Amino acid sequence: MGDCGDFSSHLSRCHSFRVESGCWMMYDQPNYMGNQYFMRRGEYPDYMSMWGWNNCIRSCRYIPMYRGNYRMRIYERENFGGQMHECMDDCDSIMDRYRMNHCMSCNVMDGHWLMYEQPHYRGRMWYFPPGEYRNWSNMGYPNMRFMSMRRIMDSWY
Repeated sequence: MGDCGDFSSHLSRCHSFRVESGCWMMYDQPNYMGNQYFMRRGEYPDYMSMWGWNNCIRSCRYIPMYRGNYRMRIYERENFGGQMHECMDDCDSIMDRYRMNHCMSCNVMDGHWLMYEQPHYRGRMWYFPPGEYRNWSNMGYPNMRFMSMRRIMDSWY
């Protein structure tokens, strides 16, 4: 099975699932919107209480395996403004490492990344495949500020 933008035509409820292979992003809204949750191989018998969901999975996206170098530029302000830093590895605190309060835009050149709203990979997360991300509001995430990031490594598959 691959990406699915709307599970409602397949099932009305889902309270547990198993990932048999690969890495996936699960969304609590159709069309890859809403809260995002990263899943890798394993069983999730009661994911709703584990993450405090009051709803079920509405869409999912497969994350392709990547084995090259990782590279992303993060920016202090929207539209690639303010301080810029090039990242090639995980960062558990943007503030501690780069002396930036947060990241407001980014350009993912290589690899697939997860970005988190709090330091130390905590809080809500978002998946970023290669591409330019100038403004979180245009992506449906108004007032979002990222404070840590991690590469999705091939060892996770």
